Amino acid sequence: MLQNNKKEEVTLSLYKNFKPRAFITLVLMITSIATAQAVPKKMCVFDLLGANGPFFAQMKDYKTVALAWGVELELKPYTSERVAAEDFKAGLCDAVSFTGIRARQFNSFTGTLDAIGAMPSYDHLKSVITTISGKKAAKLMFSGPYEVVAIYPAGAGYMFVNDRSIDTVGELAGKRIAILDSDPAQVEMVNFIGGSPVSASIATMYSKFNNGSVDVTYGPAIVYEAMELYKGLEPNGGIIKFSLVQLTIQILIRKTDFPEGYGQKSREFALSQFDLGVEQIKKYENTIPAKMWISVPEVDVTGYLEVFRQSRIRLRDKGIYNGKMLKLMRMLRCKKDPQQPECTAADKE
Repeated sequence: MLQNNKKEEVTLSLYKNFKPRAFITLVLMITSIATAQAVPKKMCVFDLLGANGPFFAQMKDYKTVALAWGVELELKPYTSERVAAEDFKAGLCDAVSFTGIRARQFNSFTGTLDAIGAMPSYDHLKSVITTISGKKAAKLMFSGPYEVVAIYPAGAGYMFVNDRSIDTVGELAGKRIAILDSDPAQVEMVNFIGGSPVSASIATMYSKFNNGSVDVTYGPAIVYEAMELYKGLEPNGGIIKFSLVQLTIQILIRKTDFPEGYGQKSREFALSQFDLGVEQIKKYENTIPAKMWISVPEVDVTGYLEVFRQSRIRLRDKGIYNGKMLKLMRMLRCKKDPQQPECTAADKE
């Protein structure tokens, strides 16, 4: 009893002597010390909307967490993905954040995540990212001097068409299709289906669609409002409700410039944010008017999937897609849906 009374007296004494202002000052001092000890690094951040965009905002949150890993990031916004990549290569920034398609030139394994038709849903994508974010897969995150330290979902890529009658692969033949000049996979795909490829950058492909220079473009739901694609869709266009690709945002660093263990902590943190990211993506998808969506007949889905599969195989054989990643994604697809024809095909990925 005496011991308990003494504990209560000590506790009461602590409460009586507690000074909120002094406590806040102490917390600020500790934070300041952590910041002072952190290594300053520059990070190039690609976002079509610059410093006001959603991906830049996401990197602001990442910057806060990175302090705990011993790094203070200075974020620099880029509206040109190509320039961001070039500045990273030139050493003008120590880290970079851009699409997985652009990341492919630095790491073909993670860059193949954005392969055409490889990931049917966000659930599939989460399974893959979970698998490759573990410590056992860490060696696959390294390529030369670079390390992939985070992979975020950026949204399913949908085809935006200026004519609602374009709802099958066959009807894309002869159509002018905007393709990223940085992605040879898209050139291959458009040529295979008989379309007419029109080279563009992420910054110009949507304006080309809006002014009628192309009949088809693609992108995540966020571009509907952000890039005003409703203008190009009027009066007879629509969005094909079929995931052409699962787009990602990836963070790369020069591994020797960052503290030991930084990459693994970063990958695990990014994975912990996956569900939150998808929740936001679905909000963008749900804001698109229902009348804009074009449903794909179930009978045509199989045709789409086979065309995409054959394209991936050809792109793998040409060294554009990474075979190891394609195999991993095929195994996960077949684990979730073993009845798919590809699971017993002789020419498996």
